Amino acid sequence: MSGKILPATLGGMLKTVAVIVMDGSTAFELGVLCEVFGIDRRDDGVPKFDFRVCGEHPGRPLRSTGYSIVPTHGLEAALDADLVAVPAVDGGPGAYPPAVLEALRVAAARGATLLSVCSGAFLLAEAGLLDGLRCTLHWKHVPAFTALYPHVKADPDVLFVDEGSVITSAGSAAGIDACLHLIRRELGSGVANAIARRMVVAPQREGGQRQFVELPVPETECDSLQPVLDWMLDNLTAESTTAQLANRAMMSERTFARRFVAETGTTPHRWLTLQRVLHARHLLEETTLGVEEIAHASGLGSGALLRHHFRRTVGVTPADYRRSFSALVAGAGAPA
Repeated sequence: MSGKILPATLGGMLKTVAVIVMDGSTAFELGVLCEVFGIDRRDDGVPKFDFRVCGEHPGRPLRSTGYSIVPTHGLEAALDADLVAVPAVDGGPGAYPPAVLEALRVAAARGATLLSVCSGAFLLAEAGLLDGLRCTLHWKHVPAFTALYPHVKADPDVLFVDEGSVITSAGSAAGIDACLHLIRRELGSGVANAIARRMVVAPQREGGQRQFVELPVPETECDSLQPVLDWMLDNLTAESTTAQLANRAMMSERTFARRFVAETGTTPHRWLTLQRVLHARHLLEETTLGVEEIAHASGLGSGALLRHHFRRTVGVTPADYRRSFSALVAGAGAPA
């Protein structure tokens, strides 16, 4: 069967929601979908969804983390659903039941909207439903995903991607963002806000998942420039031209610039800016210094420059990052 996705049904036609589970489906991501779509909130002005948990063998327990999931419906119950969602799932492509993949293809061909949470994107991709599309999933899974599915454009920087008839979301809690976005798109902001209030979450979060990505110091493949890189890291506040750095490396400026790109993948200026942002991120997490102090300590000069480079690299402002990641300033009102 073709993996072509037809245009999504719009205009508030979101009444039946089917979640497809299998061995390895994770409980938290299933819980996210249940929390958004499976609770009767008509008292809050939210329409009640016909919510179905579907599996290949209804009533048969499925392996999850620490306990079992028991689907109450068969896969056929997903075929007429307005939304078919897949939570994160352990295992690789060879572990996906062919019947589950075919059910997803049939639902897509009929015009259902598809939604994945975290590694559920692997399942959609294996069914051929993401080819040529942009998607997202947890940033740690992106290298493996892109190696398996080179025809899918995985974006590791965002919380969710809306391609019309298919929505993919990043790790775990980003599934909430994707679900609320779909509710807002189909049923309006009032319904989305009502659900968000009951869940005690933000109706719409700022930023993406770049703020959570580990950014290690880039390693070189040989040691010819390592002394220069070490000196740059030890002197983040120093302003050195490429010519001065080349002289330190005892190379011509042209040779140094070419070797630097070959070993680090970027230019000296961009490499140094990244290291300054990484140091600023550490100071935001581990100290109560204000943004201006951090800017000077990391070599970025001013708070305005720090905010500019930090947001471009990490995806959120320094103040937002500190509120999320610094235990030292939680409730302390440190300047940011």
